[in-house]
Amino acid sequence: MTAEFVVLLVVVVTALAFDFTNGFHDTGNAMATSIATGALKPKTAVTLSATLNLVGAFLSVEVAATVAKGVVDLDTVGGTDLLLIVFAGLVGAILWNISTWLFGLPSSSSHALFGGLVGAALASIGVQGVVWDGVLGKVLIPAVLAPVIAALVSTVGIWSMHRLTRSVSNEHRDRGFRLGQIGTASLMSLAHGTNDAQKTMGVIFLALVAHGTITADTDMPFWVKVACAVAIALGTYLGGWRIIRTLGKGLVEIAPPQGLAAESSSAAIILTSSHFGLPLSTTHVATGSILGTGLGTKGAEVRWSVARRMVVAWVITLPCAAVVGAICWGLAHLIGGMPGVLVVFAILCALAVFMWLRSRRQPVDASNVTADWDDKLAPAPGASETVTGEGRS
Repeated sequence: MTAEFVVLLVVVVTALAFDFTNGFHDTGNAMATSIATGALKPKTAVTLSATLNLVGAFLSVEVAATVAKGVVDLDTVGGTDLLLIVFAGLVGAILWNISTWLFGLPSSSSHALFGGLVGAALASIGVQGVVWDGVLGKVLIPAVLAPVIAALVSTVGIWSMHRLTRSVSNEHRDRGFRLGQIGTASLMSLAHGTNDAQKTMGVIFLALVAHGTITADTDMPFWVKVACAVAIALGTYLGGWRIIRTLGKGLVEIAPPQGLAAESSSAAIILTSSHFGLPLSTTHVATGSILGTGLGTKGAEVRWSVARRMVVAWVITLPCAAVVGAICWGLAHLIGGMPGVLVVFAILCALAVFMWLRSRRQPVDASNVTADWDDKLAPAPGASETVTGEGRS
């Protein structure tokens, strides 16, 4: 077993670890509103979402192609140098994902990944190593437009729903919308799988090209699809309760009509972006949709302080992940070869364990994820669910 092959294995494992964090970081995008309204019980919701993420990962590879060939210029780098760039970029993305999860901030896993890759590429080979047209056209511009479009679509959607159901009693209306949410939340989970699992497939594809296992024109290996689908499904099943709580309770107090409108809008936008190979941030779309339902509902309270914190996290995600990616590349390059990669991998594991232990001081889980929001991520000890299957208690 050669040193280069060991490095490849470490990169693939790190990529699947990122995919896992992507799953638990983004579960709330699909299921937060259904859990908040009581349409689905928390554990049922994450199980359903995990299953459909697994299925969705096999439906398209357009986004994977964008990640594999649209961020790092494969004509300027290859071999071990490319493997090191991919590895450092993944470490930057994972650390940012876990950090924002710890604070309950629904930031973009996609932008963390792209930021990490861009930072590592800049540190390694300079500005010529980044496909700037791809980053601008398929990452930055969609990042700005996605939440705005999602908010507009969901605002129109919730306004229309209120108009169409104004003669229906609240009890019958809410029961019907909860049933509808099961379908829309499922569609959102399927859409998430078609977009987010593809990003890790693209990264592993890059690593295999760097190692020489495949060429840039090879079709996506089936084992890569399976591994990425399983990793994101396992992460989704874990729950990511801290972010589910922020999206479901922190931004807007969500009623069943709002939940249905938000999920429908998000699923439609994400499926469209997957079809065109746009690695859209599902977090930006889902958050924009939830915000739009608050704007389109008379008397609804939008917690703008929470929204501001989210926007700040969105803005700094790509540059922060880029800085971490560049630092990781520099450290691994300084030590050199396989030892450098293993040292950075050990640092990643240590920091991940530290942040997980830190999260246990104020745990958020299925038992308290729907407790009343008091501008704090973690509810008071002993808080329990405040939503039942039939309505708010």
